[in-house]
Amino acid sequence: MTTLNLAALHSATKYPSILTYHALGDRGALLEEATPFHGEVVATEKIDGANGRIIVMPDGQDYVIGSREELFHAKGDRVFNPASRIVEALKPLADHLTAGPFPLTGNRITTLYLEVYGSQVGAAQKQYAGEDSIGYRLFDVSSVDADVLGWGQERIAAWRDRGGQDWWDEGALQNLTATEGIPLTPRLAVVQGDELPTSVEAMHQWLTAILPSTLVPLDQGAGGKPEGVVLRSSDRTTIAKARFVNYEKTLRHNPRQVQGGKKPATTG
Repeated sequence: MTTLNLAALHSATKYPSILTYHALGDRGALLEEATPFHGEVVATEKIDGANGRIIVMPDGQDYVIGSREELFHAKGDRVFNPASRIVEALKPLADHLTAGPFPLTGNRITTLYLEVYGSQVGAAQKQYAGEDSIGYRLFDVSSVDADVLGWGQERIAAWRDRGGQDWWDEGALQNLTATEGIPLTPRLAVVQGDELPTSVEAMHQWLTAILPSTLVPLDQGAGGKPEGVVLRSSDRTTIAKARFVNYEKTLRHNPRQVQGGKKPATTG
């Protein structure tokens, strides 16, 4: 860690953007153009908090904690930025993971991606906590060859944007949460790709039926309004998000037809 290129570590383990299930058009309206899914699809609750990560080094004994955009803390109170509640929420888990045997594969860096949510975390904090409560849920895990850290910044970024990170499939995530006791984002349903609604209106109805309120309130004072759903093929070759706010906005302004030019959506 004393000689580690932290900028390279950040870039190599940064979580990629997730596109919306329906493409975005002008002024954020959704188009009648759905992401095609094939085979088994796992639908999970999308929690509106802060994207945190625990980066476990190849020796399984050292770690770094960060958000999607920066690194905050390293094991042994080597602090980069202690201001974030992400460190407060994830440090006990990181200490636990690196105190015992961790599932490692050769010279690889393993990154756990967790949504940290609740009091003082994000604009939707009151939907999950009415008191001073904070929690986290695991939603993804990647593995990266440590040799990548020796590359230049542009090469790492291009490699990442081309999908260079190796992602754990649903079975591996389930095994990890079972052995380490890490709570996953709620699993809502497992469906076949061709069973997913393809129209904007039908998808909004499906979201409302499958997730009428959040399944992860932290206390009785939580408002309970959910953000949406993430759809992943079980082998994680395809992933997309469906947020209530996008569907509500689209149907409110143009309930019968969505028009406009397509543009990509980013993680949020």
